[in-house]
Amino acid sequence: MDVQFYSRSHCELCAEGLRTLKLVQEELGFSIDIIDIEQDEAIHEKYMLMIPVVEKDGAVIQYGNLDYVTLMEQLASE
Repeated sequence: MDVQFYSRSHCELCAEGLRTLKLVQEELGFSIDIIDIEQDEAIHEKYMLMIPVVEKDGAVIQYGNLDYVTLMEQLASE
C-alpha cells in the first residue's frame, strides 16, 4: 500500500500529522510519499487550506488535524 502525505515546510500541524501517520504505518506497513505542496502550483492550489492531507489511490483519507483512530480505520479497511 502506498499513501501520499501532502504538507509544506514550517507547518507544525503537518509535522504532528506525519508523526501520527508514522504510528499507523508501524502497525499496517505501508509506504509514505511525502509531497511538498509548495513545489507544484496545482497541488498548492488544491490543498493549501487543507494541509496536512493523507491520500490513498487519489482519495482523501483525512486532512487537517489527523488522528490515529480515523487513519487506522480508513487505511486498515483498504
